[in-house]
Amino acid sequence: MLAHELSHIRNYDILVSTLAVTLVGAVALLTNFAIRAMWWNGGRVSRGSDRNGGGNPLALIGFAFLILSPLVAKIMQAAVSRRRETLADVSACQITRYPPGLISALEKLRDDTTVTHSATAATAHMWIEQPMSGVGDKGKMGMMNKLFDTHPPLEERIALLREL
Repeated sequence: MLAHELSHIRNYDILVSTLAVTLVGAVALLTNFAIRAMWWNGGRVSRGSDRNGGGNPLALIGFAFLILSPLVAKIMQAAVSRRRETLADVSACQITRYPPGLISALEKLRDDTTVTHSATAATAHMWIEQPMSGVGDKGKMGMMNKLFDTHPPLEERIALLREL
């Protein structure tokens, strides 16, 4: 597990996460700009055109971004996190040259039935496994819940490492 964490450093995962957050921030700034353009209109569009069915298409785009950007940002963050976790697993095996060691550790995590009560979605990326797995993973919204997982399922990670 130490090799897994060292792999995060070796693979510049903090840099990748920072770039992802910066891109999300750029979308938030564009959303803010579009919403402000709606209210202030830039002084270019008369109010009479709004009554005639005209309007500010930039404002509509801004509202769409306002609604969708938080959702897209969380999905993007989780997707990047899942990929980086997989990369850290593979890199850890390259560092140690002993995949059975990491496989054994992941199997112990898989077999552990301890329920974590203190985990939140905000701290899920700091865990070795998905800390809230089993919470809301079933039912009609099960696929939607998996979009927000920060770690791939342990079974997938173990299967990938066995292929090495």
